[in-house]
Amino acid sequence: MTEVSLVADVIARARAAQRVAAGWDQERVDDVVAAVGWRLYEPSAVRKLTDLALEETGFGNRDDMFDLHRRRVLGAVSDLHGARSVGILDVDQARGVTRHARPMGVIAVLTPATAPSSGIVSNVLHVLKSRNAAVISPNPRARAVGEATVRAVREGLAAVGAPEDLVQWMDPVSRRVSELLMEAADLVLAAGGPGSVRRAHRSGTPALSAGAGSPSVIVDETADLGRAAELIVHGIGFNHGTSCSAESNVLVQESVWQQFSKMLEAHGAYLCDQREGDALAGIVWAPDGTLDTRMIGRSAAELAAAAGIRLGCEAAGMRPRSEGGAAISALAIVCAPGADPDRVVFGEKLSPVFTLSAYGDFEEATRIAAWQIARGGRGHSCGLHTRIEERADQLAERLEVCRVLVNQSTTVGNSGSFDNGMPFTAVISTGSWGGCSQSENITWRHLINVVSVSRTIEPRVPEERSLFGRHALVHQAEVAGP
Repeated sequence: MTEVSLVADVIARARAAQRVAAGWDQERVDDVVAAVGWRLYEPSAVRKLTDLALEETGFGNRDDMFDLHRRRVLGAVSDLHGARSVGILDVDQARGVTRHARPMGVIAVLTPATAPSSGIVSNVLHVLKSRNAAVISPNPRARAVGEATVRAVREGLAAVGAPEDLVQWMDPVSRRVSELLMEAADLVLAAGGPGSVRRAHRSGTPALSAGAGSPSVIVDETADLGRAAELIVHGIGFNHGTSCSAESNVLVQESVWQQFSKMLEAHGAYLCDQREGDALAGIVWAPDGTLDTRMIGRSAAELAAAAGIRLGCEAAGMRPRSEGGAAISALAIVCAPGADPDRVVFGEKLSPVFTLSAYGDFEEATRIAAWQIARGGRGHSCGLHTRIEERADQLAERLEVCRVLVNQSTTVGNSGSFDNGMPFTAVISTGSWGGCSQSENITWRHLINVVSVSRTIEPRVPEERSLFGRHALVHQAEVAGP
């Protein structure tokens, strides 16, 4: 079978299955979502998938990957529960408009190697909620776990009598197959490396995508320093920093530098001196400035060993521990204020590594964060630890980011959390700043066509002067003449 006929066959089967789903009522849709969600939430099933992911990709931490997968599924199902995605969405009596939800069709879903099982399931649940079909094209480094995840999804569909071909797996045998799939689909949903995202937008098919992340996090002089340090180190170290939302560049107000540094260490961060920082940068990034893929998703201990850095005391068979007794899970490259913004260390890291810099006043912190974000991660997010609420609004007005997370971990909060209002998603869009068509978390609401039924209402012709104000008065005076 040729590549063209292979893709055509998959798309044809997806369209046939999607025609069935298009006729479902809301009760049937929600039952299918719950069935697939549970199949991919049940602990033993998740453990098999995440263990396979770790074995195949080498990225991340076993327990963190398991927790991430289950949290994303639980969060997605929670967001979807009770939401109306079939028939009438809402009625605006005053404007005479009724909005109906309709599915889009077949969605090509590109998923990353850094979240190979959770990324698939999160997207599939939103696809099913919107009565679409999905063809999954995983990163080639996650081929086996991608196929196993889709197989589990199909088992969930079969268990409730839904067409299994609603969700299919496309073996990433070549880039050409992926391109043909995107061209044949009705929508492309892309999360992964910049190459995959660029190809999605060049496919000629409407595309929704994630953007690169490298969040800057400001810790000001009013922050709860202990809590901030705990959240930051946990976020950076979680799943060995493979999340695009992992805290990347931390800025701390100079008056609390010493105190905060000690708290970082107490929670498991190791602060490199200049020699160690240079050595670490030399192994995380290749000579051309790109990330060395061999170092992505490795533990702090593995990275330190590769860079020749001797970490804190280490008991036999135990992870290296900081002087405060916490297991070391993150490595800090300490940078002087006003460091060269072109240094590769300020870009996305995909490893448990972050930069740490001091700043003077909040204006300086904002300027530094602005160029750090411009260096890598435009449109994505930033974090702020403070007791001064209005500072968050200042960042929202000045930084080119679509998310400002206050007193929380960007790693945990950006893609949805049970203690914030961000929708659970596997696709974090970054707006025009990051090359995306959307500036919010992608959910089922972005995967439907909305049909507006318009009915006549009592005419509401606006009064000119109320709209144009003084400009209309000037014009009338000119027309009237002297």
